[in-house]
Amino acid sequence: MVAKSDTMLSVNRNHRKTLAAVFADPVSGNIEWRRIEALFKAAGCEIIEGSGSRVTIVHKGRKAAFHRPHPGKGALRYRVNAARDFLKLIGVTP
Repeated sequence: MVAKSDTMLSVNRNHRKTLAAVFADPVSGNIEWRRIEALFKAAGCEIIEGSGSRVTIVHKGRKAAFHRPHPGKGALRYRVNAARDFLKLIGVTP
């Protein structure tokens, strides 16, 4: 994992698998959203609960807003792409 300025704090095997899945091509639409949120937390992000299914991910002043999937658990491709973009922005890549 490449991490600018020690972005990754607590990385385990599941986080590495999730990171690889998020950056895989073609984009997977079969990643559980909770795994992506766990990856954000491991990267040092704060997760702020909004109304309904809305969550804001914050890392050193940078923010990204997402809606948790419902009723299913899987993140659709556009959510995975948005998560990938935010991870790149904060310097987390496989």
